[in-house]
Amino acid sequence: MGKIVDILIWLSENLIWINILLAILLVFFERRNPTTTWLWLMVLLFLPGLGFLLYLFLGQDLSKHKQFKSKEEEDNNFDILAEVQIKVIEEDDFTFKDPNYPYYDDLITMHLVSNKAYFSQDNSIEIYYSGEDKFIALLESINNATSYIYMEYYIFRNDDLGKKVLDALIQKANEGLEVKLLVDGMGGRTLTKKFLKPFIDAGGQVAIFMPPLIPVINIRINYRNHRKITIIDGKEAYLGGFNVGDEYLGLNKKKFGYWRDTHMKIKGSAISSLQWRFFLDWRFVTKEGVGNNQSHIYTEEKTPGNVGVQIVTSGPDSKWPGIKDGYFKMITQAREKVYIQTPYFIPDDSIFEALRIAGLAGVDVKVIIPNKPDHPFVYWASLSYIGELLQAGVKFYTYENGFLHSKVLIMDEFVSSVGTANLDIRSFELNFEVNAFLYDDITNLNLTEQFNKDLLDCKEITIEEYLNRPRIVKLKESISRLLSPIL
Repeated sequence: MGKIVDILIWLSENLIWINILLAILLVFFERRNPTTTWLWLMVLLFLPGLGFLLYLFLGQDLSKHKQFKSKEEEDNNFDILAEVQIKVIEEDDFTFKDPNYPYYDDLITMHLVSNKAYFSQDNSIEIYYSGEDKFIALLESINNATSYIYMEYYIFRNDDLGKKVLDALIQKANEGLEVKLLVDGMGGRTLTKKFLKPFIDAGGQVAIFMPPLIPVINIRINYRNHRKITIIDGKEAYLGGFNVGDEYLGLNKKKFGYWRDTHMKIKGSAISSLQWRFFLDWRFVTKEGVGNNQSHIYTEEKTPGNVGVQIVTSGPDSKWPGIKDGYFKMITQAREKVYIQTPYFIPDDSIFEALRIAGLAGVDVKVIIPNKPDHPFVYWASLSYIGELLQAGVKFYTYENGFLHSKVLIMDEFVSSVGTANLDIRSFELNFEVNAFLYDDITNLNLTEQFNKDLLDCKEITIEEYLNRPRIVKLKESISRLLSPIL
């Protein structure tokens, strides 16, 4: 007991020097965005001691390179296909199946160069806008599986829906299929050994991405695996915003009400990219080599689809913020419209300026955000960005029929993006995300029609209303805006 007291006394006496050391490490070694650096310096200055703890749990990334070094090296194995495509496109020898593709070859090339996102043109897409439709389709696909099921989710609840999905996986594992389940350590923190035991006993494999040091409690909110992927037999894949939990069926009516989200089922060659992404994430957690898993990849099963798809991933292990760059390119290249749905609107400077300029240039820019916040500080920070963009001609709407969790960006009449990445700094820099960039007029029209349908359940935020908001709202916005780089 005496030693603990001595340590506490020493810490209190040397707190200022500890803060100075942390500040030096922050400035000279992490090389963050200057705004984020200044914010953390202020936290350390005004909250000595407490600021240090907050930094440990929320901010530090000195070990990021070491943590994700092997993950980054594995990613390099996917380069060769992309490099071949880049060369063929640059030499004008690439055969585009749709006459619209060449108008967007710079966007396609950007994803190939920066993200090694292989471009395929033989895909079919089915889109789901409600949890009920999505999980009916997913469970049917699981029940029809004959070889393997790979599932990766940020949140997997121990509730009715979670049990239903797990029971379906257990049935397939009992039939001898290879079944892998990868869950994030924070989103899956309520999963117990008792809940997972029947699945493991049946032969299923479970991996937890960056699990908590203390069971149930995970206070490290950075570097979360926010991806939601399911691959079945290499023939069908699911990707989008829905996690596994009762609230995604709209059953948590008291807190959220109806849950509005967007998910898709993919058939075609784009599944290979999603499968490779899953193997890399699985390898990072389990330390298993990719090995024989490569035999499942690059199978050329002909499909009747003609949708162009690039699977783009991003995260702390990425050299470039591929999804954010894709958003930026779509916004700046748009000539007619940019429609966005995002539950969290905290753009960085580049996305903010791209939206502002698009609005000033007369592009029809519309953004739908939730009316019911699930994270209050994030919600108030979102509102703080709206004022200047309203003045630039960007239109904002709040979804009034429940909670909007959809992550969609629609550009003009041909290009769109659906996936897991919110339009916020956390998705751009700190989370592991995956989006499908879609090149197809029918898919674009489908998403646009749903966007316009959602507008019927929205309330527009007018500039008059925004300027006349109460002072308490302005105060909340100001504080949240200041904290936005770390939210």
